[in-house]
This record gives sequence, C-alpha cells and structure tokens, in this order.
Amino acid sequence: MWCASCLASACAGCACNLCTSAASAVTRRSARLAYCGLFAASLILSFLLRQFAAPLLHHIPWINAFEHTPPDEWFQMNAVLRVSLGNFLFFAIFAIMMIGIKDQNDRRDAWHHGGWIAKIAVWAVLIVLMFCVPNIVITIYEVLSKFGSGLFLLVQVVMLLDFTNNWNDSWVEKDEQKWEIALLVVTVVCYLSTFAFSGVLFMWFNPSGHDCGLNVFFIVMTLILAFAFAIVALHPQVNGSIMPASVISVYCAYLCYTSLSSEPDDYECNGLHMHSKQVSMSALILGMLTTVLSVVYSAVRAGSSTTFLSPPSSPRSGAKNPLLGDEETGKGDSKESEPRPVSYSYTFFHLIFALASMYSAMLLTGWTSAMSEKSELMDVGWTTVWVRICTEWVTAALYIWTLIAPLLFPDRDFS
Repeated sequence: MWCASCLASACAGCACNLCTSAASAVTRRSARLAYCGLFAASLILSFLLRQFAAPLLHHIPWINAFEHTPPDEWFQMNAVLRVSLGNFLFFAIFAIMMIGIKDQNDRRDAWHHGGWIAKIAVWAVLIVLMFCVPNIVITIYEVLSKFGSGLFLLVQVVMLLDFTNNWNDSWVEKDEQKWEIALLVVTVVCYLSTFAFSGVLFMWFNPSGHDCGLNVFFIVMTLILAFAFAIVALHPQVNGSIMPASVISVYCAYLCYTSLSSEPDDYECNGLHMHSKQVSMSALILGMLTTVLSVVYSAVRAGSSTTFLSPPSSPRSGAKNPLLGDEETGKGDSKESEPRPVSYSYTFFHLIFALASMYSAMLLTGWTSAMSEKSELMDVGWTTVWVRICTEWVTAALYIWTLIAPLLFPDRDFS
C-alpha cells in the first residue's frame, strides 16, 4: 500500500503543477492548446512510469496477483495501459457530455472551455483510480486499444489527404506564376525524395547474401504506388493534381521506412543495426518527443477541421478557418437571442483525443504483449511492422478513391 500511495502522490503532484501553471491562464481561445498540454502530460507520465514504475507495481497485490511474478516488461506495459485508460476515460466522458452542442449559449460550451482546475483534478483522480482496478480490466482495454488505434491512424490519413488538397487549392487559387513554380518545386522535391529514400531502403533492408523478399516487396510496392498516384492524378478524366500525389508518395515512403525500421534487431534483413548503435535512452526520449508532437498535432488538427467535423449549425469550411480561429474568441457582440454556432464539433474533438490515448499506449507497448518485446526498445516488433505497412496501403487506397470517386458517382457532391 505504501507503494500505491507513492504512485498516487506522484500523479497528484503532477496534476497540481499543471493546475498552477496552466489552469489560471486558460482562455476561450487557448482551450484547445490546454487540452493538448493535458494530453502531452499524460504521454510524459506514461513514459516515465514505463521506465521507473515496475519496482513499485511489484508490491501492489491486486496488480502483482500472480503465483510467479512476471518480468519487469509486463509491469512496464501495465503502467502505460493504466495511464492511457485514465486519459481515455477523461476524454471519452467529455465526448459524451458534449453531444448535441450547436451554439455557444449552451451551458456545456462553458464546460468545454472553462473549469480547468476541476478538469485537471478529475483527470488526476481518474489516472490514480486506474491503478486500483483489477488486471482483467486492463487486459480488455489493451485489446480495445488496438482497434481504437486503427481508427486514429485512419483519421490521420484522412487529415493528411485534406491537408494536401487544401494546400494545393490555396496555391492554385492565387493564379500567379510564382505560386505555380512553387507547386512545381514541391512536386519535384517530393518525388526525388521518394525515389532517393527508396534507394536507401534497398541498401539498408536488403543486405547482400540474405533472402529479403518481404522487404523488397514492401519497397517495390511503395514505388509502384508512387507511379500509380501520378498516372491517376494526371489522367484527363480525373480532376486531380500532381502536387498532392507527390506529397502522398513521400509520406508512403516514410511509412514504409517506419515499418521496416520496426523489424526486430535480430532479423537478418534489418540492416539498420549495421548503421546505428543499439537504441539508447536519449534516442527513446527523442522518439517520445516526436510522438507527442505528431499525436497532439493530429488531434488538434482533426478537432479544428470543419470539412467533416462541424455540427450542422456551423458555417461551412470554405472560409478557411485557422487552427485556433477567431470563432474561439467568445460569444462576441451578438445579442443573446442570436446565439453564435460553435465552430467545430466538441464531441469529435474529445473523441480524437480518446483514440489518441489508445494509440499512444500501443506506441509505448509495441502493439503487443510486453513479454515478447525487449524492454529497452519502444515501438518495435512484427505487429508494428504490419500495422504501419497496412497504414501505408490504406493511405494509398483512400487517395486513389478521392480521385476516382467523382467519376464513379457523378451525381454526388465530393467537394
């Protein structure tokens, strides 16, 4: 029980620090950034507990309820999943509470933007309580997290497609030669990067003297997809553009690299171990920071998109709203009888953070049981390899679909 009290005190202390540094300064406009800070704090806490909490969890009887104590890797994974579950419940509860909000006169609009000391206290209590639930609850959550993480990856792909199309359209609409040259430069750079990167992948993941047919298949398929994107986008019957095709191509090459680099170090076709030393603590911290930035950006970008996330009463997305737009400034000068519609779906915003909580847990546990993974490595294993390569293929399929869907269904509006 002493160890459990120490763990609870650490979580409570973290929450109090967040209260004093952030809650008092949160305004309506910065509310989304505050949610990001809370989410980032949960990721940092997960990482720290993953590294240092195993000796404490050994002494908690309802966690270490085994006849033979499992290895430290199991306790590390268990700590990450418990923090993730607390974070997931916090955002899932808010997602349910915010269902149906259409204008800023709704009382729940103030709940979404204010009350930060109470929110942080609830968040901390939920995380502490998750260390009191039995292991069967964590096992069920681990299974559900795999599906939730897949949904989050799908949302990431949709947001990338939306971003590239908006980027291309914004430059084309300027109708100036310098922007057309800029589009050409970006396209050329992206395709050169794709082909050069693929060549590096051949050298690293197809070492001579080994039969690495699976790695070759992954790399060749990535190159085929890059050519397919260009061919379909430039087809005269397709209303496409070569610049988004080039950006999606380089992204697919990156996904291919992350997939191959996640292969176990003892796999003979993983040539990275010949070019870099064993993963160190500093590399793990750098990788974690990168994960924090990418997941938080994806969640905020998804929650602020008005293309498919806005409630029916909000304006259409043609206004090109910024990430933290002026709609967040408050109810404005309009009369109370003319309530301002909310600028984005609060429910979907919190749902994205809930799914991102599941995704971060899978990143830190390697998408599988910690007993089969090396404790010093993060995000490594065959499950991770296939998740990421499938993400690449889903990205390609969705992009091709956005190009050919208007031809297959000419009577439907895809704008």
